[in-house]
Amino acid sequence: MRYIRAFEVGRNPTSCKYDLAVRLRTAKNGPAVRNRVRLPHAVDTSLRICVICPPDSPAAAQARNAGATLVGEETIFDAVKGGRIEFERCVCHVDSAQKLNKAALGRILGPRGLMPSSKTGTITKDVAGAVKDMVGGSEYREKLGVIRCAVGQLGFTPEEMQRNVRAFVGEIKKDLALLSDRIGKDIHEVVLSSTNAPGFSLNGDFMSPSSPPTRDLAVL
Repeated sequence: MRYIRAFEVGRNPTSCKYDLAVRLRTAKNGPAVRNRVRLPHAVDTSLRICVICPPDSPAAAQARNAGATLVGEETIFDAVKGGRIEFERCVCHVDSAQKLNKAALGRILGPRGLMPSSKTGTITKDVAGAVKDMVGGSEYREKLGVIRCAVGQLGFTPEEMQRNVRAFVGEIKKDLALLSDRIGKDIHEVVLSSTNAPGFSLNGDFMSPSSPPTRDLAVL
């Protein structure tokens, strides 16, 4: 963290992020790992969340109270078709799933990773619960054998980073354990970087009896 922070001197500690890249040993044509994790310490607290449901329904009111920034059906469909995608996450109520499919937004939202899906829990009856999970949560997806995710803000302490990294890597290990035995995937390397810093491999044993306590590393 000391080396990474040196590359971020003078920058806003809340705008620069620590990123973790998990490289996998995997077959070229194997299924991609994709999921969502709620980290112990939220990284992005300004996330804009869209909820597709009837605008005057109780579910809409609950979604707004949970932190959704955009709620509705037809107005959202029209905005997306017009190229106005003013959100980073999208949730759909099960009662609106049919309307979402008829709107044919998959070709627009799909490539951006924004299309709601029952597999990722973004098509649900409990839209308010899904919004709460996303506030402080992070989505990740394997691409070319690498899974990337923001795991911390520059101002995080080593203890906070340690908890977030463990939570993220632990979630990936659970995902890999659920795959079929015929699909060989395992973690090859874990690399920590930041918005403007190069990557540093976390493989190996960096801790020893003579290492300073992590609390002493919180300040440059």
